[in-house]
Amino acid sequence: MNELIQQLNTKYNTILNQYGLDTQLRRVHFWSQLYHESKLVPRAENLSYSAERLLKIFPKYFKDLETAKKYEHQPEKIANYVYANHNGNTESSDGWHYRGRGFIQLTGRNNYEAFSKHLNNDKILSEPELLLTEVNALVSALWYWKMNKINSVIDNNNELSIQRVTRKINGGTTGIAQRIVLFHEVSKLKLL
Repeated sequence: MNELIQQLNTKYNTILNQYGLDTQLRRVHFWSQLYHESKLVPRAENLSYSAERLLKIFPKYFKDLETAKKYEHQPEKIANYVYANHNGNTESSDGWHYRGRGFIQLTGRNNYEAFSKHLNNDKILSEPELLLTEVNALVSALWYWKMNKINSVIDNNNELSIQRVTRKINGGTTGIAQRIVLFHEVSKLKLL
């Protein structure tokens, strides 16, 4: 992990600065959160869950085991159900087409459209798998970080800051214990 973060940090130093990640503390938060989200491997959200896991991850949509069993291990069907009619998803296949991708798991048609406009590149919208390249995975994470003003909740290197950053990324504190451990590990690296 440490070696990968150091390599990416060095390789993309200029662009990190351009997006406001210009302090050691901001970079520690950024890299530790991204490592938690994707292990810094540009990937697409899998969504191949058992019925039991669906009940835990998406309790709003799967209230009983019987319903969850109709969806288990059908990632496209799951995505189109749980991501329907929000984040700009309007078409029946948008949930799957615009599922989480990249280092930060950019999700939803609205985010893909806005990121596409930011890059002035319509291909992101028509070919969302482009977020699976290292540079696009990183730039989409940097864009998301900036658009969601994540730097604004970084006060210091305490657990409250880690919780605030986590909420900005996923709306809750999912995986907070691991995120705290990662933060402390990454904080040992010299990133500036």
